[in-house]
Amino acid sequence: MTESTTERPADLSGAFAIGGDLTVNRLGYGAMRITGRGVWGDPADPDEAVRVLRRAVELGVNFIDTADSYGPFVSEQLIRKALHPYADDLVIATKGGLTRSGPDDWRPVGRPEYLRQQTELSLRHLGVETIDLYQLHRIDPKVPVEESLGELAKLREEGKIRHIGLSEVSVDELKQARAVTEIASVQNLYNVANRKSEDVLDYAEAEGIAFIPWFPIATGELARPGGPLDKAAKDHDASPGQLALAWLLRRSPVMLPIPGTSRVAHLEENVAAAGITLTVAEFEALSDAV
Repeated sequence: MTESTTERPADLSGAFAIGGDLTVNRLGYGAMRITGRGVWGDPADPDEAVRVLRRAVELGVNFIDTADSYGPFVSEQLIRKALHPYADDLVIATKGGLTRSGPDDWRPVGRPEYLRQQTELSLRHLGVETIDLYQLHRIDPKVPVEESLGELAKLREEGKIRHIGLSEVSVDELKQARAVTEIASVQNLYNVANRKSEDVLDYAEAEGIAFIPWFPIATGELARPGGPLDKAAKDHDASPGQLALAWLLRRSPVMLPIPGTSRVAHLEENVAAAGITLTVAEFEALSDAV
């Protein structure tokens, strides 16, 4: 149980305007897990994947994050199958810049012509004329970032991309990118147990840039029996994962967690975390535990 029984619990997570004009509920959904093992091929249960996506929207989730490399393209195509034509307030973000040659194999490719090709394919697979948020999945060390982002900026000028984001970058890389073009979001590994991107989050918050933490539910040793996360979870009659999400939502107003799952029951549990309010003492105890 959580502190809310609303039918749209994601509404309780608060709102943020990506790029200043795309307002979403801060608790979103990451669509990586609706693929096969190793994020490769079709999911074991395609019908359940469709149910997950439709249920997410019913629960008030209006920010869905995917990537062309999830499947590849399986995730984008399932999103279209489940949700097209899209609700007016639904924001779908995708990513390009990682190519796949098999399960669990990810290789950065940031050549301008490749990013243009992948953008065109994502437009087709999602069934849209403009991608709300297109993120460079990784900076390719073999390609100057000015060339990669320069091409995305051209695609934005052509109306094929609305906003540009980055993934797995440092503060210096984020600053370098902003010298090339406007950056609306950054997506880095971040959770209550792993805060190596704390400086990136602080910079994003100061600049009004959306921060999208991937792997948001990891709890590490904090969820051990008798640990701070375990205690808080019991106090709220909630799971450690729900408390981890509640901590993220309280950590910063620019935080947009995107927990992913392939099961409706787990989705409902994750989204219910938006109704949990941590006390100051609980938040500080979790913050200080790492």
